This record gives sequence, C-alpha cells and structure tokens, in this order.
Amino acid sequence: MAEQTPTQRTATAKKAAATRKRNTAARTAKTTKSSAKATRTSAAKATTQAVDAGGLTLDVVALQAERAVLIPVGAALVARDAVIDITKPFTSRATAEKELKKFERRGNTARNNVRREVKRTRTRVERELRQRRSDVSTRVEGVRGDLQKQVGEVQSNATGLAKKVQEQVAAIA
Repeated sequence: MAEQTPTQRTATAKKAAATRKRNTAARTAKTTKSSAKATRTSAAKATTQAVDAGGLTLDVVALQAERAVLIPVGAALVARDAVIDITKPFTSRATAEKELKKFERRGNTARNNVRREVKRTRTRVERELRQRRSDVSTRVEGVRGDLQKQVGEVQSNATGLAKKVQEQVAAIA
C-alpha cells in the first residue's frame, strides 16, 4: 500500500477523531439514559415500599420526588462533563492540529521501531548464515585433507605391494 501524504493522514485522523467523538457521545448518552431509568425504578420502589410500610408522610414523598428529579439531572451533568472533556482537544483548529500531530508522531515512532527491529533481525540472520557457511567450509576442507591423506596412504601401500609382488615374481623366475 502506498504511503499517504500528510494531507491524507490529517484527513484520515480527523475522520477517526470525529468517529471516536460520536461513539463516545453515544455511549455516554446511553449510560445516562440507563442510569436515569435505574433511578426512576429505584425511586418508584422506594415510594412503593414507603406506602406498603404505612409510613407515607408528606416529607417522605417530597424527599423521594426530589431524589427522582435530582438523580437524572446529576447523571446528565456528569455525562455532559465527560463529552466536554472528550471533545476539548478538538474545539479549535490549533488544538485539533496539535492532537493530530501528536498521533502522527506516535505513528512515526511505531513505524521507525518496526523498521529497526526488521533491520536487527535481518542482520542477525545474515550473521548466522555467514557463520554456518564458514563452519561448513571448514568441515569440507578438513574432510578433503583427510581424503587426500588416505588416498596417499592407499597409493603408497599399493606401490609397496606391487614391488613385493614383482620381487616375488623375480625370485620365482
């Protein structure tokens, strides 16, 4: 795959940042919604329990009603704060570019680390190959020397035997 230009990388990073922002906002909204639902349910249970217990007083009802209102409001404010914190780096062009450059530097560092690792691995494999080749050459030279020595011994033995046979033939004749 061809390398991207800085403009393409910037555009891709902006798209990715926008997607992350949307996904986080959706998750936060979903969490807030489920939290509010749980609060309503617990407030309704508490009210039902108070009525069942016969302790239904105006103060208890007012307190439960107040809780039923304040808890979802608090949850919504927490969710809003989370969305603001997430989107803060992308509120202006300068901060967005700063964040994108940070992402680009991190990607560049990762790429350089992979390149270094590949180079180290290649160097190690080449070194091992040279070592093995040298070992094989040394062994071949040793075997060649042994064979030449043995051939020389066989020739000298054959020559010696031939002389003995000639001497024996001459002695008989």
